[in-house]
Amino acid sequence: MNAKIVYLDTSAIVKRYVLERGTEVVKALYLSAWNGEAKISFSLWNIGEVLGVLDKYRQKGWLGDNEYKASRKMFLSETIRMLKLEILKIVPVKLSIVVESWRLIENYHIYEADAIQIASLRSINASEFYTADKKLCEIVGKEGIKAICLD
Repeated sequence: MNAKIVYLDTSAIVKRYVLERGTEVVKALYLSAWNGEAKISFSLWNIGEVLGVLDKYRQKGWLGDNEYKASRKMFLSETIRMLKLEILKIVPVKLSIVVESWRLIENYHIYEADAIQIASLRSINASEFYTADKKLCEIVGKEGIKAICLD
């Protein structure tokens, strides 16, 4: 049996490592991946974005230094562990994805990072998309993909 592929954008990934609205949903997704019921996916682009969000949270005082270091370490170590176990699929930023993102940028008037998320999830035939961005959730739905908004 093939596990379903769920795609997480940066806002969803961060909820795994920082307690905020939507954390329980993302926690359940990771548990289903650990249990072999689903495969988590996100773009290589997201790794830098997650690190940037965690750093921003620290700069704003939403995370203390110890919380920041723990969240960062947990994100990176869990990502590596899941990759080795093949329960995480990191989508590379390929030319075909970037080119497809241009259509999405022009059609929906969105930022390139968001367009790369949509093109990436399409490239691996993900069945579900998770985000805290309501506008992005709507656009993914218009593209014919099940989108779950975490906010």
